Amino acid sequence: MLEEKICSFCKNPIPLGTGKMYVKTSGEIFYFCSKKCEKNMLKLKRIPRKVKWTKKG
Repeated sequence: MLEEKICSFCKNPIPLGTGKMYVKTSGEIFYFCSKKCEKNMLKLKRIPRKVKWTKKG
């Protein structure tokens, strides 16, 4: 059964067949809907609740 993933940064649903899965060496798994979310979390190290365009969660 296919399940819809949720973006680890903005909490939006990711349509099937799109997005990116990122696995850290510690085994932690992140799903991203766009390069914008990926860059904000991994490179810029922003906190999602402090960014206005993300869902408050």
